[in-house]
Amino acid sequence: MTRCRGVSRAEPRRRVKRAALALAALLQGCVYVPRTTQVYDEHCKIQAKQMILELHQVGVFGGCVNEGCVAMLVTFGAVAAASAVVSGSIVVAGNVVYWFEKRGQCAR
Repeated sequence: MTRCRGVSRAEPRRRVKRAALALAALLQGCVYVPRTTQVYDEHCKIQAKQMILELHQVGVFGGCVNEGCVAMLVTFGAVAAASAVVSGSIVVAGNVVYWFEKRGQCAR
């Protein structure tokens, strides 16, 4: 079996682990929340509703050690991903309903 000198087998795993931790750190304590806004449609001359996704930070952490930090980062990443999927689905469904509502109100 051929091995490169100076590079251990664990090095690629460490890089992946570091990248995963960095990504999870960016997502830490954040959740996506759907929000309804009012927009003016000049074409139809009406106020219409529109849903958007907002990112909210719910907290930060500190004082963790080793595996505890990894578990916390993984949990925060999973919560952020799950909230994006659920809230994104709500926004899509809401905007479809608002589109039909707007279509019914438009005098064109």
